[in-house]
Amino acid sequence: MNIILTINIIVAVLFACCYAYQLFFLAVPFTRKPEPHKPEVLHRYAILICARNESAVIADLLQSIRHQSYDQSLITTFVMADNCTDNTADIARQEGAVVYTRFNKELVGKGYALEQLLKHIEEDYPDTFDGFFVFDADNVLDSHFVEAMNRTFCDGYEVVTSYRNSKNYGDNWISAGYALWFIRESRYLNNSRMLMGTSCAISGTGFLFSRQVIESTDGWKFHLLTEDIEFSVYHILQGRTIGFCADAVLYDEQPATFRQSWRQRLRWAKGFLQVFRKYGFGLVRGMGKGHFSCYDMSMTVMPAFLLTIALLVSYLVAAVAAWGAGSTVVSLQGLYYVLQMLGGLYGLLYAVGLFTTITEWENIQTSVAKKILYTFTFPIFMLTYIPISLVALFSREVQWKPIEHHRADRRVLEAAAAGTKRIQS
Repeated sequence: MNIILTINIIVAVLFACCYAYQLFFLAVPFTRKPEPHKPEVLHRYAILICARNESAVIADLLQSIRHQSYDQSLITTFVMADNCTDNTADIARQEGAVVYTRFNKELVGKGYALEQLLKHIEEDYPDTFDGFFVFDADNVLDSHFVEAMNRTFCDGYEVVTSYRNSKNYGDNWISAGYALWFIRESRYLNNSRMLMGTSCAISGTGFLFSRQVIESTDGWKFHLLTEDIEFSVYHILQGRTIGFCADAVLYDEQPATFRQSWRQRLRWAKGFLQVFRKYGFGLVRGMGKGHFSCYDMSMTVMPAFLLTIALLVSYLVAAVAAWGAGSTVVSLQGLYYVLQMLGGLYGLLYAVGLFTTITEWENIQTSVAKKILYTFTFPIFMLTYIPISLVALFSREVQWKPIEHHRADRRVLEAAAAGTKRIQS
């Protein structure tokens, strides 16, 4: 049992060394104020939307774009209808978007669709736009989204990400788990990074990049399973600092079934491993030069759950070995340590979820009872990453598959058009 105690101490120290800074980040928004903005210049923007069979939701996004407070003559919306078998393209045209279509069953994924869309824009609208927004078809934008992002863009950030909220927080414990994590990521990771002057990270959707950024890579060249993290890591390694705009709020739809959630998060877990395999040496080299952002991104793509898996395996091996040696007590003690570790993780995750819920209470879009309930289920949602990460380590058949979206909530659209974060349902 001394071996298990030693393993406990080693893993606890590793956890503390790796992630203590994120606990520090929880305090940063209360101790630091954002820098004042530089003089604002109105830029011309292209909005990029890659959509696959999104007829149920894409109209809401396009309407929220038309409701933007920013000068509409400086915004052009482009939709890539990617392998669609429904009328997504027709709806997008009716809503005023410039629509392209793509049918390719070999090169599947958002990264390939973005690459093709940018090629079309460069051919048909050469040197027209100063920056490019990327949204998913299920998003809805606060009416001041582009205006707020433009202010941060004018501060000199060539890549800017936004505050990610949810359209369906209150559906169930799965959608709430996603939504609470993204709210925490926005306010207590990216916002804290921004206030500390270090680089933020793109999280899926709702980001902006300059013409210079896309020219530097000669188009969109990011095709791993998590193209957003790959994009972030690549540009951080190039010396760019990704900015965050806390006033730019978007709402997106989270999966509400465990099957879809498992499939999506398995892709993310596998994508993190792909990113580290491709860029890990560069990140380690950057850490050696004292670049905190490289350390931060390394902790992002090599999540704590890998350490947790290693600990669980060590416990179980020790317990089985003890059982084989005839020591039933030692074996049971090993299993007890497994349960104790999971209980400790639950408590830590509950504290993080509770803190985020209390401090972001007005921005969480559900009833009081559900806000309280889902602080208890949030740790369970996060702990399901353990088997997901384990499968990702050994699975070779993880592919990009679309997530079905059905949530066309008029209240969210109306509240976003009014420019408010607060929606109660």
